[in-house]
Amino acid sequence: MLTLDKVFDASNVLKEVIRPTACIAAPQVNPDCNVFLKTENLQITGSFKVRGAYYRISQLSDEEKSHGVIACSAGNHAQGVALAAAKNGIRSIICLPDGAPISKVEATRSYGAEICLVPGVYDDAYAEAIRQRDECGYTFIHPFDDENVIAGQGTIGLEILNQVANANVIVVPVGGGGLISGVAFAVKQLNPRVKVYGVQAEGAPSMVKSIAEDKILRLDSVHTIADGIQVKEPGANTFEYCKQYVDGIVTVTDDEVSSAILHLIEKQKLIAEGAGAVSVAAVMFNKIPDIKGKNVVCLVSGGNIDVTILSRVIKRGLLKSGRSDTLTIQLEDKPGQLKDVSATIADLGANVVSIHHERASEDSDITECLLRLVLETRDYNHIRDIRAALTAKGFKIVNK
Repeated sequence: MLTLDKVFDASNVLKEVIRPTACIAAPQVNPDCNVFLKTENLQITGSFKVRGAYYRISQLSDEEKSHGVIACSAGNHAQGVALAAAKNGIRSIICLPDGAPISKVEATRSYGAEICLVPGVYDDAYAEAIRQRDECGYTFIHPFDDENVIAGQGTIGLEILNQVANANVIVVPVGGGGLISGVAFAVKQLNPRVKVYGVQAEGAPSMVKSIAEDKILRLDSVHTIADGIQVKEPGANTFEYCKQYVDGIVTVTDDEVSSAILHLIEKQKLIAEGAGAVSVAAVMFNKIPDIKGKNVVCLVSGGNIDVTILSRVIKRGLLKSGRSDTLTIQLEDKPGQLKDVSATIADLGANVVSIHHERASEDSDITECLLRLVLETRDYNHIRDIRAALTAKGFKIVNK
């Protein structure tokens, strides 16, 4: 049974392995409230997951340790289990979805774990891990639906209350629910006036739908850039803890997550993966109720984002925030047109990243051509000014 004593015990045990992570002020996330970031993306292994994994493994009997451990993960729990097992001299086997970021797979391998890539998503990796557990006698380390794991994650709640003594709201990413269960349980035991909200990706809303229906639901499919919370079905324990201790769960889109990742890079100099940034996205885009003038803590749960995915996310974030625009202009095919377009754009302070000139088009007159430009812009107002100036000079913009 989960108790506050167990959370405090986990906090004591974890002192030997985890890195202290700060709560830093981040006023630019949302000017209507006082935002703080709990930077678990800077944790050892790059994620909060090491807390629950290490505490769970620390509680194993000698016999359980002798059989070795097995786990399933999209990447972060895998690294936590691998590190915890290595520090305890235990064999570890990790089942990962075959689409897990290469950086997470290789990081897990670097901690000494044996890797088993499984076709599909997290839930498929889970099924394979259970099969191997039953066949080989390994001890299964569940990524979220285990009370020792939940207690380990709950230590973050203790730290937040110590670091931001006047916190009003804590916003937590939600996949299977282990993190928010631990944080909400610890916080509500110590200060029930603090609100705890969860955030899921719009493409993986398993806990949101389960809470709405008041029963555990399994989604047919999930799809989101926040791979760390791409879970089809919440846990039995975490579902109950969320019902009892969590004040609400909202969703954010992948575009909103991309914008949050970009904001954290530019304004806070922090790298967050998609799952880690959903809490920031929810506050940036006003998904959390009644936070005006409040002290709001966003838990940035992890920073293990693959660099190739990061480049795509940055592009998406630039588009979402009005920092990039693509223009298609229909022109008369005569000398001087490109010069006039370029001069108009330059006068307004935008930067042209690329140009494509196309003479032949089925939809245009034989004397016309299409000019496609990709621009670096300041914001949506800047884009509107550029488009208005080009239109005023007689240029026809054919894309919205």
